[in-house]
Amino acid sequence: MNSVRTNGRRGVSAAITTVLAVTLGAGALSVPAGAAALPAAVTAGTGAQATPLAYPSGVSSFEAVGRTGFLTKAWAGDTPRVFTWTRFADGSTTTIDAPVADSTGSDVIMTGKGSTPRRSLVLQLHDMADGGRSVTIDLRPLNAVYVQAVSKDTILAEVTKADGSAELSLVTRTGDTVTRRKVEGIPSDAQGFNATPARDGSVLVDYYRSGATSPYQVAAVDLATAKATFTDEDAAIARGSYREYASISATHLAWVGAGGKVVTVDRATGAKSSLDPQDGDGLGLTAGLLGSWVTYGTPTSLQGDGYGRTEQVVPYTARSLDSGETFKLLDYVGVPLTGADGSVFVRGGTVEHGEGLYRISLGADGRPTATLVASTGEPTQLVHLGTRFPQPFDLASSIPLKWKMSRDNADVSLKIVHRATGRSFSKKLHLYTESAGSDYYYGPGEFGIRWAEVAAGLGPDAPTGTYDWSYTAVPQNGIGPDLKASGSFTAGRNLATQHDFSWSGTAGLLARDAQGVLWRTDTGYDAAKKTLTGVYGFHEAGSGWQIYDRIEALGSVGYGPADFVARDRNGVLWLYDVSSEAKIGARKRIGGGWNTYTRLTGGSDLDGDGRSDLVAVDKAGALWLYKNTGNVAAPFAARKKIGTGGWGIYNQITATGNIGGAAAGDLVARDKDGVLWLYLGKGDGTFVARKQIGGGWNAYTDTIGIGDGNYDGRPDLFAYGPNKTAYFYAGTGDYRKPFGTRVASPVLTGQPAFDHVL
Repeated sequence: MNSVRTNGRRGVSAAITTVLAVTLGAGALSVPAGAAALPAAVTAGTGAQATPLAYPSGVSSFEAVGRTGFLTKAWAGDTPRVFTWTRFADGSTTTIDAPVADSTGSDVIMTGKGSTPRRSLVLQLHDMADGGRSVTIDLRPLNAVYVQAVSKDTILAEVTKADGSAELSLVTRTGDTVTRRKVEGIPSDAQGFNATPARDGSVLVDYYRSGATSPYQVAAVDLATAKATFTDEDAAIARGSYREYASISATHLAWVGAGGKVVTVDRATGAKSSLDPQDGDGLGLTAGLLGSWVTYGTPTSLQGDGYGRTEQVVPYTARSLDSGETFKLLDYVGVPLTGADGSVFVRGGTVEHGEGLYRISLGADGRPTATLVASTGEPTQLVHLGTRFPQPFDLASSIPLKWKMSRDNADVSLKIVHRATGRSFSKKLHLYTESAGSDYYYGPGEFGIRWAEVAAGLGPDAPTGTYDWSYTAVPQNGIGPDLKASGSFTAGRNLATQHDFSWSGTAGLLARDAQGVLWRTDTGYDAAKKTLTGVYGFHEAGSGWQIYDRIEALGSVGYGPADFVARDRNGVLWLYDVSSEAKIGARKRIGGGWNTYTRLTGGSDLDGDGRSDLVAVDKAGALWLYKNTGNVAAPFAARKKIGTGGWGIYNQITATGNIGGAAAGDLVARDKDGVLWLYLGKGDGTFVARKQIGGGWNAYTDTIGIGDGNYDGRPDLFAYGPNKTAYFYAGTGDYRKPFGTRVASPVLTGQPAFDHVL
């Protein structure tokens, strides 16, 4: 790629004369002189890219951009930082192994081994357009620190002299030789240098002068001549963590000055002007240049700062320095960086196109335009992502009512109305992500409220029945429009909690391994992948469970989360009562003689009393109902025959809850050929004629009616098979096709093989 060049003058390397030579061990590197043109996908005037690249996932910051690609940084597990170079041409990526990296405004990336670029004394300049070919510069013999990389072999450095004063220098490596040249025209007492990436052969430098009226000053430096062509001793430049607080173009200079004002200078005339887009608020801004257009905005993240600050951000805005025309480019801006061709690349978002990397360039009409180059696939505006509580909702439980949004830095006005009586509850919830913050914050994008607080607002004896909910969420930083969402839920007391073993409001699973250890895990729902995921990890529930030949989830007996029963090899059935703290209590003996049954299943409310029941198939093929009494001391009423013969043809029976949309809970049964049959409950403990709903179900060792795993108000199915395969079947509520297409689930698959899942 090219070294920095300007108006036909020689490149930086050729212009710098030898002042200090240091011999290094590395050999000379051959770097091609030509640079690839910017790909058509991101060239000015082409309009929006038909299919933007995929912006790297898990990215914490946008670090650099060149003609052929861009650099991002992410945090990944035990690795503090992972830098990824993504190519514009095809989206392919290269990982750069280094603690820190910095941009040159071109395809050359600086990396170092210090905690910051400035503390990195041995540097490498990687030409990403040439396969990452690198040049190493050791600053230690120069008693220098890094300021800014400006080409494939040259950096700006701050050299500390013997008398303690500082000197800004251009440092170049050519072959085995490192040379430096002092930048002339900088005040002799200047120190603490910063610089913008190179643009049109120049950089804008800022520095500190002790005792000066305006201690933070600026200078424009021509890199070919190593001279300051402009200085401003009254700049009062604002310094902060945002690298694009200043910018340079062929015609103008711009920086953020005192009080948050954007200062611009006409390089031809020296005329200086300022604008205050915040009306004196003094919040941090970023400033950039596109020819005679200045761009500015509040550098922030979409999610806010995590501390509940509610200042409205300034959108990323373009303003003509000639006519004063002003218009919005993006709804917000993160970090903007100058590209190799003079355009500006920014990590930000728009309500129309969402989150990603945008290129700001001058269109055919001479006005700046924004083009989405790489998309994260995330919305910029607030989006409602559904409820996160089971339905029907148990008013006696400690489970909160929760809702999910695409982000959580919002103020929510929530209203809940009992449909039959009109009794209502309203609450304003101030959300933010700091752990010591809102009582109504339940994790990324989730907010909620406990029923005890809602009931206190509704008045005594909050009624059961249907409730309508609605909320308006106002983004705290003003990014995007207000979000309005609404829906309803049914509520009762002491309802069946089919598969919630921790009373967390999520579907849970129990699994026994080959050593007889029982494990418990909660699940979450990945709306993007439409499947169940594991949450909160695996919890050991105890050992010795190999003494049982059947373990079946039952749903709640009495008050609390879901309970389960286990049959030992002597035919004795035991009840395990799970407490509201998700602790499995001591087992309670129900009775003997249960080895007369070949199949057991629980979790469907078959008689419509709000409690899930147990059913069993005996050796003669008859089906028996054990009605749940709600009394832990005597959990089942006397058995009742609800099916005469014929049930012996099934090798697996699963209680699913009400999957068919009829009067009560249902069952599915698998025959020896792997065909699955649906038995719709009538609500009196009996069923309508069976209906075939699919084949191939003998691929699974366990099918589990897991309850409402995706929070849509309909029970779902989870299937576990050999080789640790697992699948999620979303319930449709339609008896004609009660389950959607299966989706692979990571739940249980990363664990040892289990011989029984429930």
